[in-house]
Amino acid sequence: MMLSFVCALALAAGSAAMQPTPPPPGLLPPPSPPRPAPNLVVGTEVARVQSMVLEDETAPVAVPEPSEQAMRYYRSGNVLWFVEQAWSIAVLVLLLATGLSASLRNAARRIGRNWFFTIVVYFALFTVVTTIADLPLSYYTEFVREHAYGLSNQTFGKWFGDTLKSLAVACIVGALVMWVPYLLLRKSPRRWWLYTAIALVPFIVVANLVAPIWIAPLFNKFEPMQDKVLEQKILSLAARAGIEGSRVYQVNKSVDTKTLNAYVAGLFGTKRIVLWDTTLNRMTDRELLFVMGHEMGHYVLHHVWQAIAFSILILTASLYVAYRAADAVIARYGGRWGFTSLADVASLPLLLLLMSAFGLVVMPLQLAFTRHLEHESDRFGLEITQTNHSAGTAFVKLQQDALANPRPGVLYKIFRESHPPLGERIDFANEYHPWTTGQPLEYGGKFKP
Repeated sequence: MMLSFVCALALAAGSAAMQPTPPPPGLLPPPSPPRPAPNLVVGTEVARVQSMVLEDETAPVAVPEPSEQAMRYYRSGNVLWFVEQAWSIAVLVLLLATGLSASLRNAARRIGRNWFFTIVVYFALFTVVTTIADLPLSYYTEFVREHAYGLSNQTFGKWFGDTLKSLAVACIVGALVMWVPYLLLRKSPRRWWLYTAIALVPFIVVANLVAPIWIAPLFNKFEPMQDKVLEQKILSLAARAGIEGSRVYQVNKSVDTKTLNAYVAGLFGTKRIVLWDTTLNRMTDRELLFVMGHEMGHYVLHHVWQAIAFSILILTASLYVAYRAADAVIARYGGRWGFTSLADVASLPLLLLLMSAFGLVVMPLQLAFTRHLEHESDRFGLEITQTNHSAGTAFVKLQQDALANPRPGVLYKIFRESHPPLGERIDFANEYHPWTTGQPLEYGGKFKP
């Protein structure tokens, strides 16, 4: 569910994990120079090998059929998604209908005494209660199911420890942020939704700034790349992409999962590209460099800032919907629930319900936006590396290691896919190579010599 309203607000725009992609030819080790020979056979052989390399990278990659296990994972995942949505709504409704939210507020008033600390204590109590309510479903989804399908290496102790850390982070972030909407609800009952969205912008930016250095390391160990030869290739690729001061990290995700991934995170001085160690262990250099080209595309094309702006737009709209609907709902049910105004912190479950309902409605739009960003990063990665075959094989490894369905149904794509389906990404890698026919590149002007 939403472990915390605040984490959703502040971190939703943050480091989205983006699926990997393949490598660049200019950064690959060139063929060994021919030794002097008494005839031209050696030179001809080198030319043949170079030609084969080029042919290899234009050779199409077939989209593998998903295994029966992958299809079971896909189908059960669809059922589980509906269960999770229904459970999230049910927990919030129960908090209201049973009067538990009002009881939590009363307890918070006794403990906190003043207005500010009442909100802080209420949110901490609310977060603990919802976390406990979610615990059985989270345990099944994140631990039992992943082990049953052979996708997880995580111990129960690690899983439970991460859950407690997430709870602590949510409470701390809540203490820092939750007073903002409730202060504005008191000060400006008619414009609070707009002022809240504006006031939360710096919180969202700061969250993206500090999450890579303060929050992510709580859960896994981040360290500089161990393979210095590969790191130099990546930094050379970054220089060609025009990215200065690049930082590349590897993270020990193999303690948690067997799946592959890489992502961009941070802003300004904290920006970084992170590779899971599972990805490093599974992919070739060419595939990894394509992955890096994709991730660099997010930086060069300003996708992080676009995602932040889009999330603020959605946040503003959802707050407005909550503002328009809340009074009528409170007038009808507020007496039973124990509050008569949205400015009462006991209204938090109602606020979340209204925003969640709006979120489900606009989810197809949000996912379409992120799929567009991912597609353009795929294009950037292909153009800067020109290694289509390696891109395709990288996507195949992503599919196989995550038990993904490469061609899911339309509804799945609309309501659940933040990335283009892997089958479509492989098709695009097979088809998109304008450089082979001398056509201009979409992002060629962004590449440095």
